[in-house]
Amino acid sequence: MAQLGSVFLPVVSPRDSAAWYSAVFGLAVSSIQEHAAVLDSPDREFRLTLMGPTSGIAAPPGLTWAPFSLLVTDIEAARKSLVDRDPGPITGDDRSCFWFTATDPDGNILLICDR
Repeated sequence: MAQLGSVFLPVVSPRDSAAWYSAVFGLAVSSIQEHAAVLDSPDREFRLTLMGPTSGIAAPPGLTWAPFSLLVTDIEAARKSLVDRDPGPITGDDRSCFWFTATDPDGNILLICDR
C-alpha cells in the first residue's frame, strides 16, 4: 500500500515561507535549511516541503494551480484569516466539500477545503 509522503512547493525563501505556513495554518516546522523547509501537520499525516531556489526544483514559485489542498476545521475563519491574500469566494456543496482559493506570499495558488 502506498501513502503520500510529502508535497513539494516552490518558494523564494524556505525560512520566510515556513514562518508564514506555520503562523497561518498551524503547521509545525520540522527543519529549515537554505534549500528547503519541512513542515508537518499536528497529527503528522501531512508533510509540506518548501523548496527554495537552491534546491534545484525546476518549477519557479507562483504556481497557477493548487498542487494540493489544505484541510481546515472552520472554512469561514480560514477565509477571514487570509483576507490579505485575496481569497476567492467559498463555493462547493454539502455532498463534496466547501472550498476557496487564495495565494501564499510567493504567489502559489492554494486550495483550502473543509473536508
